[in-house]
Amino acid sequence: KGPDMTTHLRPALRSEWIKLRSVRATALFVGLAGAIGVVMTLILGNLVRTDPYEHLPFTIGNTFLVSSWLTTLFAMVAGTLLFTSEVQHGTLAGALTARPSRTVVVAAKVVAAAGLGLVMGALGIVGGLVGGTVSSMDTGDLSGAPSGIAWALVLTTAAPVLGLGVGLLVRHSAAAVTSVLVWALAIETLVRGMVPATVSRLLPFTAAHGLLGTRPAADTPETLAAALSNV
Repeated sequence: KGPDMTTHLRPALRSEWIKLRSVRATALFVGLAGAIGVVMTLILGNLVRTDPYEHLPFTIGNTFLVSSWLTTLFAMVAGTLLFTSEVQHGTLAGALTARPSRTVVVAAKVVAAAGLGLVMGALGIVGGLVGGTVSSMDTGDLSGAPSGIAWALVLTTAAPVLGLGVGLLVRHSAAAVTSVLVWALAIETLVRGMVPATVSRLLPFTAAHGLLGTRPAADTPETLAAALSNV
């Protein structure tokens, strides 16, 4: 397996790069990540203005990562499509004919998914900084920015790999995307209200908030006390 992986992974990665570059959805998701970063900080700076939890004015330091949660969600959706679109359009058979090793095909897709998530995360953060600057927010405390950026990029890099896993299981684009969105926006919220905080902290999008240092509206003192560390 070692020589096969070493020999065939590079051309498989090149193939995945060509697919990513030639599909319109890639440009859409990448552009969306940057746009969301700008729009969310503009809304917080110009319309909301005050943190509902701390009752202090929003600053660039505490808002530029807020959009990363949505970037994570869209990156996960993009990850599902890396596999399901091939199944749906019949190109998977050709890929497996060219490279019969499924390990190589999946490994190449994992690397492509992680790279896409990293780019989306970086653009979302840049968009957040640009939006905060344009909205004339105060700079605020940026001492924790390097650490926050690193953890946010870890999250957005991992998200499409998880999405790829969903796509490998579900194999239908609409069903896979719907599964991710319904889980993130509805089911996980319901589950969090019915299980102990020591269990709900393990849920993927709850853990995502923990990595970003943000908090869902449904958080309670109990859930905050039981929250996982970043690691």
